[in-house]
Amino acid sequence: MTDMLLEVKDLELGLVHDESNLIVRQASFDLRPGEVLGLVGESGSGKTMLGRSIIGLQPGAITPRGGDIVFRGRSILKMSARNLRRLRGSEIGMVFQEPMTSLNPSMTIGRQLEEPLRQHTRLDTARRRARILDIMERVGIPEPGDRLDDYPHEFSGGMRQRIMLASAMLLKPALLIADEPTTALDALVQRDVLELMIELTRQEGTALILISHDLPMIARYCERLLVMRDGEIVESGRADDLLAAPQHDYTRRLLQAMPERGPVRSFDDSTTPVVELRGLEVEYRSRTGFLARTSRKKALHGIDLRIRRGEVVALVGASGSGKTTLGRAVAGLIPASGGDILFRGLPIGKHDANWMDYRLNCQMIFQDPFGSLDPRFTIRRLLAEALYYQRNLDSAERDDRIRAAVREVGLEDAHLDRLPHELSGGQRQRIAIARAVIGRPDFVIADEAVSALDVTVRAQILELLSELQRQHGFSCLFITHDLSVVEQLADRVVVMRDGAIIEEGPRDTVFDRPQSGYTRALLAAIPKLERTATGAVLNWRFGANDPLREGAQ
Repeated sequence: MTDMLLEVKDLELGLVHDESNLIVRQASFDLRPGEVLGLVGESGSGKTMLGRSIIGLQPGAITPRGGDIVFRGRSILKMSARNLRRLRGSEIGMVFQEPMTSLNPSMTIGRQLEEPLRQHTRLDTARRRARILDIMERVGIPEPGDRLDDYPHEFSGGMRQRIMLASAMLLKPALLIADEPTTALDALVQRDVLELMIELTRQEGTALILISHDLPMIARYCERLLVMRDGEIVESGRADDLLAAPQHDYTRRLLQAMPERGPVRSFDDSTTPVVELRGLEVEYRSRTGFLARTSRKKALHGIDLRIRRGEVVALVGASGSGKTTLGRAVAGLIPASGGDILFRGLPIGKHDANWMDYRLNCQMIFQDPFGSLDPRFTIRRLLAEALYYQRNLDSAERDDRIRAAVREVGLEDAHLDRLPHELSGGQRQRIAIARAVIGRPDFVIADEAVSALDVTVRAQILELLSELQRQHGFSCLFITHDLSVVEQLADRVVVMRDGAIIEEGPRDTVFDRPQSGYTRALLAAIPKLERTATGAVLNWRFGANDPLREGAQ
């Protein structure tokens, strides 16, 4: 007998039809009951495959090539499919990155939460309902009894992730695996979900494997870290010790890729702003009820904002604050219901003479490049399409501009004849940036352009954006929930809440001396990793301590 809950011994995962290609190589680690283990690394490092293999959920094209996974003294790799199904949920739970792909959109939340109780317990209907309501209340779903008949799309992103956590913890598993559980969530919701997860696992004595590329988050919640690269565990140890003095070059490079505060730039307030918003409002209308009555909801309440030439303005706020709606309204993708948008001092509208000039000079970079790039078009055609209205360029000049744009974003001419799916996530985002700036616009809107990227790729994209912005001089509205990115990139910060601007000012002023309690809460929600001579140390803004760790002492 052993006191180890989980033992991974020299595990190797490879492709079914290619024995020479290993996804995971000689991975070994163990986990005790109640322990919190962090698994970090870049995209493609093998961390998700390693986590999924523990519960037997790796893709069918990937198979174990060697080693073993022992859970409570039983080999998972030797289990039958029937025993694996019994193990999943009841003894090992999993929380996935995107709850909308894990929750069934055609089933109510109540039915989806009841399903594991039907499969793994003998509770009657009344006791199943009582267990479901209890876990929903514990994860912070308001009025749980009234929400059982709601569908996943009727919940916010943070609430859906809470429902996924409730589903995973419903059967009180001995081990919970969380794969990038908060990547798309804002600072406050991310903190709430993670602290809820830690609290539940501590109450039940559940061990936790937290998979992420977010180093500050991993440093805060995990007792031990594993660092993966190219399918190998290159370094492991206690979280504080490993970060304070990493031994492997790769770990040091990950820490070096963390965003740092950039230099302060000054701008002339007397010049005409590139883009100015005056009392901008957006109102959504929907028909509801038996008589199809029209209901109205304001998403933006009288927004006033000036963006100067060459300035980077960061727009931050919680999910639902209206920041994406503001960006899309400024880009002309959704109609404004009131107020004015001025470009170079002149009002613009779809019937104004300067509308086409504004649309050519206002470009947008979306969060998901795979969704914004036509999968049927080659990179060459995607970039050529962005030059369609550049009438002053002949065919040869267009080709030169396309090749120059690809090289500007760090790619090669060979990438021009590839399709989007043939590029990595970072390469696709580079193409999305190239497509936005190839026409030399005066104004670029970047909506969560780096939120889904890992540490080193994010650092490369941020440096690329900064270099292109310095080179071409365009103004930028940078919409994000990642405050560390804001600290590196922005000249000015605008904080939104409930469709209104509640604070605005120079980056250093807002970050160091916030006037709004909400802004202060946003900044204090996420810890910082500050670089030292040998590594990094976990710190908190405004001298705050970590209440989670204090409570555990």
